[in-house]
Amino acid sequence: MRMIRSDKFADKKILLIDKDAKNKNDRTWCFWETQPGFFEDIVYRKWDTISFLSDDYSATTNISPYQYKMIRGIDFYNYCFDEIKKNTGIEILNGCLNTGYSHKEGVSINIDDKIFHFESATIFNSIANLENKLPGEIKLLQHFKGWVVESDKPVFNPDIASIMDFRVHQDHGTAFAYVLPFSETKALVEYTLFTKTLLKQLQYDVELKRYLSEILKLENYIVSDTEFGVIPMTNRKFGFQNNGVFNIGTAGGQTKASSGYTFQFIQKQSQQIADCLANGDPLFTIPDPPKRFRFYDNTLLYILYNNKLQGKKIFTRLFQKNKAKDVLRFLDNESSLSQDLKIISSLPVFPFLKAAINTF
Repeated sequence: MRMIRSDKFADKKILLIDKDAKNKNDRTWCFWETQPGFFEDIVYRKWDTISFLSDDYSATTNISPYQYKMIRGIDFYNYCFDEIKKNTGIEILNGCLNTGYSHKEGVSINIDDKIFHFESATIFNSIANLENKLPGEIKLLQHFKGWVVESDKPVFNPDIASIMDFRVHQDHGTAFAYVLPFSETKALVEYTLFTKTLLKQLQYDVELKRYLSEILKLENYIVSDTEFGVIPMTNRKFGFQNNGVFNIGTAGGQTKASSGYTFQFIQKQSQQIADCLANGDPLFTIPDPPKRFRFYDNTLLYILYNNKLQGKKIFTRLFQKNKAKDVLRFLDNESSLSQDLKIISSLPVFPFLKAAINTF
């Protein structure tokens, strides 16, 4: 999409490969911005106010200059493919990519066991292979199931997005719910966990029903849509370039290890790549993010993985002791070192100090 919006790629050929046709509303992306973003036209809902809820602390906060935004998967796919299909230089191929690599004679790609050769091409890969565990690797899963719930009475406040509600039990591990209201009677209600293994599908349903009835006091409702997803949270270092292939998305390290946030990091990297290609600059000149953020993420991941401190307690302290907009800036890797130190100092000292030493 960024290459299309530029005038530098009209003479280029682009092959877009995906195993799926992307015609279902299979996911939701949530993020925060201070300005209208690249995909502002398809933002489904946005909120100026968020709430954080826990047993010991709850707060509702205006996050200006930020807005918390939501994009639905189907809107994203339709918007992108409507524009992509207008460009004769872009070809879409649905199939399973087995391998792709560069060599002296050019580039080879194996799709559904058919080999395609190109004399000159640049490969971008967004498929993250996490099956083999590396020595010293920590890996948690962020997994979630969401229901779009429609009630027969007004129960939601459409002006407030509840981004973390830790009033759910923590028997499975770090768990919270969030509520993104579309109106007074309709909302996306999501149940999320950070654990080493997935639950059975029925368990997610049980926890969603429990949250709706016991916490939201909602009994009469229908579920009009569902979604399920798994995001890896790992201290593995993903290289941008490997065997002549440039890795993007989760495969390129754009998933924040401590929270699973991905969408905005992908947007930043995509813009950097498009700018490099448009200007004729080598892609390896794209700077890595400051290493301190990776260190912070891996420290928190170590604590969660080894159960040194409840995730519920960590995030409660984070929002209780800091302004919400400062936490959002920190989670976006856009805070200054002095802002980082202020936030870090609000967390329990000894568990984080021990974890930091182990991480280092």
